[in-house]
Amino acid sequence: MEDERFRRALDYADDRIVAGRAMDGDVDAFAVLVRRYTPMMRAYTQRMLNGSADVDDVVQEAFVTAWRRFSELEDPSKVKSWLMRIVSRKAVDRIRALRPVLDIDDFDSPAPSNSSPAEIVEARAGVAALGAALRELPDAQRECWVLREMGGYSYDEIAEELGIPATTARGLLARARKYMIVRMEEWR
Repeated sequence: MEDERFRRALDYADDRIVAGRAMDGDVDAFAVLVRRYTPMMRAYTQRMLNGSADVDDVVQEAFVTAWRRFSELEDPSKVKSWLMRIVSRKAVDRIRALRPVLDIDDFDSPAPSNSSPAEIVEARAGVAALGAALRELPDAQRECWVLREMGGYSYDEIAEELGIPATTARGLLARARKYMIVRMEEWR
């Protein structure tokens, strides 16, 4: 019973406490971090890999790396950005390894049950166009765009995540947005 209460308390504890316990080898605390950040890491990775089937593998690899390298985390309160940096690097590594065979046409999103065939085709074409446009962006611009538009990161969080100045993050994001607006004009 006491174990159960402790686990529930961990679920509500702030990142500094949970990460600190995980750094000390607490598997339950690490499980809290996995539950807390898997959805965000999956969404980010899915955008980075343009819907590739490797999303779950990349996220899992990131958590394995995090568990092994917890001693490198200097500030437990920044575990979120540390985890995102790891998954970002893993995703970029996967993109580099798969670049010649990565194809947005392999992405098959389920259609809403109340959509007409024309709406389904249009939605899939829009997703394919977005994926193609994202693939055309330079890696740094795509990372900034995905972190901001999909992850909801602030400029400072993007800068911290990518290890660049905030002004550089703003510039990369501005260029990415400008390109995406022009490229996706027909889908407005």
